[in-house]
Amino acid sequence: MVSCDEFPVSGPTEAVDAVVVGAGIGGLVAAHRLAARGLGVVVLEAAGRAGGPIRGGSFSSLPGVPLDLGAESFAVRGDAVERLAEELGLTVEAPAGLSAWGYAAGRAFPLPAAGVLGIPSRPWAADVRRAIGWPGVLRGSLDRVLPSRFVDTTDLGTFARSRLGSRVADRLVTPVAAGVHSTPLDRLDVAAVAPGLLDAYARTGSLSRAVASLRAAAPPGSAVRGIDGGIHALVNTLVERLDVRLGARVVGVDRTAGNHWLVRTEDGLGLRAPRLVLATHAELAPALSDELAPPPAPERGADIRLVTLLLEAPELDAAPRGSGMLVAPGTTPGEVRAKALTHATAKWPWLARRVHDAVGPGWHVVRLSYGRIGEPTPEPTAEEAARDASALLGVDLTGLVRDSLHQRWDGALPPPTPAYRATIKQFEEAVLAEPSLDVTGGWIAGTGLAAIVGHAGRTAERLGELG
Repeated sequence: MVSCDEFPVSGPTEAVDAVVVGAGIGGLVAAHRLAARGLGVVVLEAAGRAGGPIRGGSFSSLPGVPLDLGAESFAVRGDAVERLAEELGLTVEAPAGLSAWGYAAGRAFPLPAAGVLGIPSRPWAADVRRAIGWPGVLRGSLDRVLPSRFVDTTDLGTFARSRLGSRVADRLVTPVAAGVHSTPLDRLDVAAVAPGLLDAYARTGSLSRAVASLRAAAPPGSAVRGIDGGIHALVNTLVERLDVRLGARVVGVDRTAGNHWLVRTEDGLGLRAPRLVLATHAELAPALSDELAPPPAPERGADIRLVTLLLEAPELDAAPRGSGMLVAPGTTPGEVRAKALTHATAKWPWLARRVHDAVGPGWHVVRLSYGRIGEPTPEPTAEEAARDASALLGVDLTGLVRDSLHQRWDGALPPPTPAYRATIKQFEEAVLAEPSLDVTGGWIAGTGLAAIVGHAGRTAERLGELG
C-alpha cells in the first residue's frame, strides 16, 4: 500500500455515509443499493470511464446505433438484473426465438434445446443425437443407470465425462462451457459455473436428471435476456444517478478515530465514512487497506479480443446458423480461431430494428470473440474475423465488411477454476469478519451479470444494516 506520507490528504476531509472504490457494475450496483437506503455514497474510479468490461460503442458509419463492446446479455436465474433494469426505467428484451449452434469436430450443428452449459437433459433426444451420433447417445444414456457414486466432481470436464462420456463432453459441453467462460473444460469449477447442479445431482443421482430438474425450475423461454439499447445502458444510467468521481485513483485506506475509514486519493482528496466497499480488481483490493491480508496471487483471467463487423450481406437475412455459435477448442489449425460468434442482429430484435432504420434491409452486425485462459491471443484483424464468420455461418462474407470495431479485455474475466474459487472464498471469509467493510465485483462474485449484481446487492444489504 502507498504510504500516507507519500500521498497525504492535502485538502479538507469530506464526510459521507459510504465510499465505494471501483465503478465497475458491481461497485455501481452496491452504491445504488446503499443510496436507495438514503445514505450519502461516493464512488471513486481511477479510470476515465465507469463500467469495467461493460462498455458501449458504435460504428463510425452508424453513430446512432449503440453496440455492446463487452457483456451483451444476462442470465435469467434469479431476478436481480431484471429488477435493476426495471428500477432504472430500462426495457428488458428477450432474444429472438432462434437456436444457438455449436462447432466441433469440423462441423456445425444446432445445440440441443434442453440443457445446461451443453449438458443434455435427455441424451437420447433427436437434437442431441444429431450432435454426438449413436455411440455418444448410448454412452450418455448410461448416466441414468450408473450408480450415483460413479462420479468425480473435481471439475466440470471430469464430471461430464464420468457420467456422460467423451462425446457429450467434447462436442456439447466443451463448446458451450469453455466458450462462455474462456477456460478449458477441465479447469472449470462446477459450483462456480453451474450453481445448483451439484445439489440437483445429489437429489437425483444422475447428471442428466439433475439438468432436467434445473431446467424445470427455470423460467420458460430463453435462458438469457438483453436490454433495449444494450447492456451498457445499465452503467450509463447508474452513473447519471450516482456521485461517481472518475480519474480518482485511491492510494490508501486507513482507520480513523470512531472506527471510520479514511480513503485517500492520489490528488489529495480524503473521504471519511463508516462504510467501505472495495470493488476494484482482485490484485488491487487487498493492497488498499492494511485491514486485509493479501490472498495468494490471483490466477490471471483470459485475454479477450472482440471484433464486431458491420456487414452488407442479404445472405444473412435468413439467419442460417441461428443466433450464434460456440466453438470447441482444438478446431483444425488455420480453420477457425474464434471461440464464439454472435449474429447480433439476428439475436436481438432491438438492434435489428435500429440497424434497419439506419441503413435499410440486408445489413447485419456479427461479433466474434477470441481468447481462452492460458492461450496467447494475437490481435485478430477484420479480415480474419470475416474469414472465421464465413466458415462458421456457411456464407462467404469476404468483401462484405463495411465497418468494424475492435475491443480488447486483458484478464477481465475471473478464472472460474477450483483453485481460484477456493482462494476467493478464503479471502471473502476474512473480509466478512469486519462488519463495516466488504468487497464485490466480478473478480469475487464470478462470471456473469446475474452473479455480480446479486453479490453487490447482498454487499449493500449487509453494510446498509449498520447503525
